[in-house]
Amino acid sequence: MRKPLVAAFFALAIAGAGAAPAVAAPMSMNVAPADSASATAVKADAKAAAAKAAAPTLKAVSLAGTVALSNCSGSVVRFPNSLDTDPALVMSNGHCLTTGFPEPGEVLVNQASSRTFGLLNSAGTKVATLRASKLAYGTMTDTDVSIYQLTSTYASIKSSYGISALTVQDTHPTAGTAITVASGYWKKLYSCNIDGFVYRIKEGDWTWKDSVRYTSACQTIGGTSGSPVIDQATGKVVAVNNTGNEDGERCTENNPCEVDESGNVTVHEGINYAQEIYQIPACFTTGNQLDLSASGCTLPKP
Repeated sequence: MRKPLVAAFFALAIAGAGAAPAVAAPMSMNVAPADSASATAVKADAKAAAAKAAAPTLKAVSLAGTVALSNCSGSVVRFPNSLDTDPALVMSNGHCLTTGFPEPGEVLVNQASSRTFGLLNSAGTKVATLRASKLAYGTMTDTDVSIYQLTSTYASIKSSYGISALTVQDTHPTAGTAITVASGYWKKLYSCNIDGFVYRIKEGDWTWKDSVRYTSACQTIGGTSGSPVIDQATGKVVAVNNTGNEDGERCTENNPCEVDESGNVTVHEGINYAQEIYQIPACFTTGNQLDLSASGCTLPKP
């Protein structure tokens, strides 16, 4: 889990404004003879055109729709079947709850909450304070997620502040996808790719299933916990940022380890992770109401 304040400020003091952007590997230059220059140029143009056609069109990801919590980041989200008239939802991490970390096996549902969230626009400027009516769901078992129901609807937020909710993707993310981790707490974007998926991540007393591993360019820090992980091609949220191995330790708090299906443990110091969320939409039905008994819902139950 990412410590939100002291550790984060210390990290910023060392690293400056944040992680450097990923730099593409230099391309090798092969010089063709003069009499074949035109043919080589044509081939190069054809290859470039083919590559451009095959590559997905990337969207300009911004901070619009993200929120700042008192100790973490989050975002206003909707599911594929959510209606504009439904009460809006805010997603963050289970370890960002004001009541502290849920115990392994603990699942919190439909608990009264008046927690507030600072809503950001594309420039990272706070444009509103949103308020929860309840904590719809929260856990650190199998995943690390919290979902709050707000007193506002999607339509009222859009009408009042011009901000649309981010849509949660309801299919499994894909390795190699270009992503952006959008932190409302720090008002900062981290861009990298999905490096792969981890059978189990163990951190302290908690275990998470089928987690997302980032490539090294996403050097997220304390306070980025709960940030939406956005697919740059679709603009949809494919995961929720939650942790990283800070010191190279093995399976301790703030030093998660990877465990494969055979029980082999691997540690990647400086690598960061997120939890998948594609399974969540099936657990919210008409009116954005939680229904853990709904068909296809596999979230842990109380």
